[in-house]
Amino acid sequence: MIRFATPEEFSAALANLPTPDSDAITAARARQESLTKPAQSLGRLEEIALFMAGWQGREKPRAERIFAAVFAGNHGVAAQGVSAFPREVTAQMVANFRNGGAAINALSRACGAELEIVDLALDQPTADITQAPAMDEAECLEAINAGAATVPRDADLFFVGEMGIANTTPAAALSACCFGGDAMDWVGRGSGIDDAALARKIKAVNSALAKHASYCDSPFETLRRLGGREIAAMAGAILASRMQHIPMLLDGFICCAAITPLAAAAPAITHHCLAAHCSAEGAHSRLLEHLGLDPLLHLEMRLGEGSGAAVAVQIVRSALAAHNEMATFTEASVASAL
Repeated sequence: MIRFATPEEFSAALANLPTPDSDAITAARARQESLTKPAQSLGRLEEIALFMAGWQGREKPRAERIFAAVFAGNHGVAAQGVSAFPREVTAQMVANFRNGGAAINALSRACGAELEIVDLALDQPTADITQAPAMDEAECLEAINAGAATVPRDADLFFVGEMGIANTTPAAALSACCFGGDAMDWVGRGSGIDDAALARKIKAVNSALAKHASYCDSPFETLRRLGGREIAAMAGAILASRMQHIPMLLDGFICCAAITPLAAAAPAITHHCLAAHCSAEGAHSRLLEHLGLDPLLHLEMRLGEGSGAAVAVQIVRSALAAHNEMATFTEASVASAL
């Protein structure tokens, strides 16, 4: 199990990211070129197959062991009136997850993913980021390591999700801090807030940036000051998956915001990631552009929980089915292109 003992170990891992297996990509590409179809006629499905081959180190990659983790945390900034729901809903939704009644439960079952629910000190909200850093060093490390611990070494594909009332506020603050712009560029309506709450949310993000941005001199420190426990856990899980060559599907705005501090320092952190979808949260498309990711789906989803990633698993499965199960021109006794 991967564990970071210090912020320095976290930074060192980010500075030494593994790369995909080029030999496996070459072999998979050669197979693609021999299949009974015109070249590139399956479009992005072919790209997905090569991506999976590189990270799994196999000419014929697989999507048999799929794992997901949903992290839940509470936020002190909820006291600023930035959400349509009270903080108690986080714990109530965790209970719903554990009882199998949420969207992510249904969608995980549908895509064949094994789902783990991790609640992170729900009775201890992070500090209000307009007033203080969200977490101290020990709390942030604990959250990062909680995320890293969920990544199974034998996973073929992994994705994460989140639950945390008010967590689009720190997500917007992280995005603005790492990629520039002011709060209005990154703040959306999240859970469906009205105009008054939107104004409070913009004010909260601007206040957080004014208080912390000048101190955010490392990915760890940015997560510690502007993030949240479930956000730091997702960052830890994404980095741990990279260290184990496990391909990732990224969910929506909050999931992508979790790696903005990592990507700002080490843009290659996204190379083992596929963007599952572009959510209806307005800033997500802008964030994907900064991360250099082209989403697989546009379904107007904005739930979180890892729901978009669960839907996109089916696309990955389809890509690998075509890559692995189609006949070659030789096998099918079909003449290839001249």
